[in-house]
Amino acid sequence: MGSSSVLLRSSPLFFPRFSSTAIRRLNSSFCPPQSVIPASDQIRGGGGDFSWDDVVRLSQTRQHDDSSDLRGFFEKVTLCNRNSEKQCEFIPFVIDEHIVGYVHNGFAHHLRRYKDVFAFPEDPSYGGNFGCHVALHPLLSAPEDRTEAVGHVVKCLGEDVIPGIRNELYPVTSSFGEPEFFSLERAAAPYFGIKAYGVHMVGYVERENQKYLWVGKRSKLKPTYPGKLDHLVAGGLPHGISCGENLVKECKEEAGIPRSLSSKATAVGAVSYMDINGYRLKRDVLFCYDLNLPEDFVPANEDGEVESFKLLPVTQVANIIRNTSFFKENCNLVIIDFLFRHGYIKPESLGYLKLLQSLRSGDCT
Repeated sequence: MGSSSVLLRSSPLFFPRFSSTAIRRLNSSFCPPQSVIPASDQIRGGGGDFSWDDVVRLSQTRQHDDSSDLRGFFEKVTLCNRNSEKQCEFIPFVIDEHIVGYVHNGFAHHLRRYKDVFAFPEDPSYGGNFGCHVALHPLLSAPEDRTEAVGHVVKCLGEDVIPGIRNELYPVTSSFGEPEFFSLERAAAPYFGIKAYGVHMVGYVERENQKYLWVGKRSKLKPTYPGKLDHLVAGGLPHGISCGENLVKECKEEAGIPRSLSSKATAVGAVSYMDINGYRLKRDVLFCYDLNLPEDFVPANEDGEVESFKLLPVTQVANIIRNTSFFKENCNLVIIDFLFRHGYIKPESLGYLKLLQSLRSGDCT
């Protein structure tokens, strides 16, 4: 057993750098609770039932807010890092002595029916509170066999247990760039608590010494976050494609950006979070990119997933994030990171370093 295997074997159930409880505590410490927008606006933002007129009106109404007030940003980080206290309800998912995910004890009951695919060895050395871990049947040693067998289970469980099947495979690894143990249906990824990776790009325009962001409004037909706001381009990182190529593909599909432009996007780091929602454990890492677009470029969606686009001043986008729930939750983190990197959030702001660190609350490996 190599040193990395020893480390993984002795690792307890993963705890993020900042739990949701800790982030809430930081939020209250730096930012006393208060209502920042009317309840009617909160409801409209929460459901995606709002117009561009609403977006512009609220962003302009709040444009004179104290830019050093970070409370609204802390709240958005908290939304992506919920229920950390429920980590005790999950069982490590182990392949070849590597912890690759975590399975909720309730969801594990479904898996126990498939004894030719899943095993539950009684070995407490991987951590957790149940004295066992989830493993694949010893006869499933080849990645393609594992992919087929687990895929069959996911299909059998169906939409009632795992809604939103997309027939898109995600690689299952112990960390980014490591060998793939098998591939798993994207919708099932949070039910197995595997690390999922994505590419997220902020597209901006510089005009008269001011930066503007292209913001997209998701189609109301999207199964997830319909009608919410997005930054310009985003997509999960599926099996068999690099970050750079995936970004070029998503740029073309989501915003009509040709390769001649998208290939100039700059990789600027990553944000991460860990969110527990029922049986779902999302351990996501989002690779962030910036693209400085020509002033005359206008995005055009090609895959039907974006309803429309609007170019807004960065300061107004910041106000939308701080004061509404209009944006898709993880997009908030990417744009907050942009605000740090481009100097819109300054060290003089109370809670500056805590907010900066909280953007990587998940296991960023």
